[in-house]
Amino acid sequence: MPESVSSPEATEPPAPRRKGRPRDASADERILAAAAELILQHGYDNMTVDEVAAKAKAGKATVYRRWSGKEDLAFAALEQLYTTELPIPDTGSIREDLRQSYRSALEFVSTESGKAYLRMTIAESLRDDRLGALYTAAHTAQEAAARVMFERGIARGELRADMRVDFAVAWISGLLVLNAAIDKAQPTLDEVDEMIDFVLRGCGA
Repeated sequence: MPESVSSPEATEPPAPRRKGRPRDASADERILAAAAELILQHGYDNMTVDEVAAKAKAGKATVYRRWSGKEDLAFAALEQLYTTELPIPDTGSIREDLRQSYRSALEFVSTESGKAYLRMTIAESLRDDRLGALYTAAHTAQEAAARVMFERGIARGELRADMRVDFAVAWISGLLVLNAAIDKAQPTLDEVDEMIDFVLRGCGA
């Protein structure tokens, strides 16, 4: 009798085993937090990838797999710092959006890390064009998000269609940076509604 032929399914080789450890999903967050903290403490020039890796309890190779170098890492850390500390709300009302946004900003600049960030941004941007471009890029990304808040207010009819969105966006950041530069007290949370009234009257709400 002819020999039986095994079916292809019976002889299919086992799937290859995956090599290496699975990617640590929390590593990105730890690395960015460590980079932001070191930049605030020591400045961009004195922040090293080795220090970031050690503080984040991650391998140096892990850092470089995610960011090509120190500059990319620093930009990502600063961008996340803005996003985390200064979120742009969407409540359906420009007044409430501004209330939440301004409160977040004032709470940020009242912390030691917030004060350090503003002062460092001013000093290092003037000292080094390369660092200035880094901080400008992070700030520009935050301003672009803030513009959306005002544009939503225009679309809802809460604000004049011809209002200067760029002036409205720059006003609060300009005030906070100036106060930090001359070491003047920042507005308090109790003054948030007065700040909002000032902006909305100017925008013709």
